[in-house]
Amino acid sequence: MTREYPDTVAGLTERLRGAGYLADRGLATALLVATRLHRPILLEGEVGVGKTELAKTVAAVFDRQLVRLQCYEGIDTAQALYEWDYARQLLHIRSLSAPAAGEHAVADLFGPEFLVERPLLTAIRRGADAVLLIDEIDRADDEFEAFLLELLADFQVTVPEIGTIRAPSPPLVVLTSNRTRELHDALKRRCLYHWIDYPAAEREVEIVLAREPELPELLARKVVAAVHRLRELDLAKPPGVAETIDWARMLRFLGLEELDADTLGAVVKDRDDLDVVRANLAEITSGG
Repeated sequence: MTREYPDTVAGLTERLRGAGYLADRGLATALLVATRLHRPILLEGEVGVGKTELAKTVAAVFDRQLVRLQCYEGIDTAQALYEWDYARQLLHIRSLSAPAAGEHAVADLFGPEFLVERPLLTAIRRGADAVLLIDEIDRADDEFEAFLLELLADFQVTVPEIGTIRAPSPPLVVLTSNRTRELHDALKRRCLYHWIDYPAAEREVEIVLAREPELPELLARKVVAAVHRLRELDLAKPPGVAETIDWARMLRFLGLEELDADTLGAVVKDRDDLDVVRANLAEITSGG
């Protein structure tokens, strides 16, 4: 396995394709520039179109450690960067005999062995050997976004008790957003940007067959056609490419050659949506 990132868009596209990820030219171009110029890349798009999967695939193909920070409302810097292992510190204090509890005892409590790395510090220490996935950044609040912007500027962090820790070289940083809120312009300016849309039908068939090569092509086309009809309905949670693959995988596992209403749970994930789909089931499953 070659660990170096390719020098060309075609080379990068081919490496990703070999792992079952079909990137269009625009996405591959943005990713190539991100790897070569050490720029974070911000991926936006609907749920399930392959944003997170891209970071996973890059890490696997190029033998990097995938470091994932899952964002959520209320996440703070301690949960993302580092914490002290207070339980071990307390045990250490109790283990000290009176003569040992000298002037260095307190300082020893804040040594590296008591530092608990969280994803951002892990990625900083790993540097170019890591792919840092900051997933669903739109779920974090403004304060955390501002902190992240500062971190991405120089890839270093100061731990008061230890000192400044710098990345030996910048990791590849992939941020994803489902646009539940608008991100600040400052963060967007720091990043390269790419919008991942639902693929065209022919492209989605290619993706399904790349992930499930033993699936009959005719069945793959039926699944994709049905999913595209589902996306035309007024659904709360339209199915993404991930759901298309799950549906195809379920049908293959069950040995079915036609779409089946009992397998809708692979592609429809909302109670009200299920009612809408069942009301239009004949139209959705017709054709191929």
